[in-house]
Amino acid sequence: MREITMQNLQQVVEEISVDWFHKPFKDTARYNNRLRTTGGRYLPGTRVIEINPKYLAELGQEETIGIIKHELCHYHLHIEGKGYGHRDPEFRELLKRTKSPRFCSMLPSMKEKQLYTYICSKCGHVYKRKKAVNLRKYGCGKCGGKLKKTDKRGLTEA
Repeated sequence: MREITMQNLQQVVEEISVDWFHKPFKDTARYNNRLRTTGGRYLPGTRVIEINPKYLAELGQEETIGIIKHELCHYHLHIEGKGYGHRDPEFRELLKRTKSPRFCSMLPSMKEKQLYTYICSKCGHVYKRKKAVNLRKYGCGKCGGKLKKTDKRGLTEA
């Protein structure tokens, strides 16, 4: 397998498709700089696979190959007329057979943006958020307990 660069994404996706799925990839693969919360996506209407280039830059080859394999699972199942959604059993089975990840890792640059940390006073579940949460209005989603704001080290603030 050749190294992934910004110029050869299409060829790499075609190679991965043949190597792992034993089927050709006949459509388009491209980078999309506007993707923010995901590593990639498959657009069934146009049969295009889009990959977030930040994953290649920040997490490297392995993570990007995993994202490509995940999107190829959507692609090949869609072409065959099978269930290609995340909850479909055919999709989950193909993920296992091709050793594709179900989720991509969080980008290191996005981890830095988690500014607020809350902990449930009842069950201890930790919530990390980019935006502040109204503690009078919202509670724990798991047990309904009260949330407390913590500092970056996990200590409860007064």
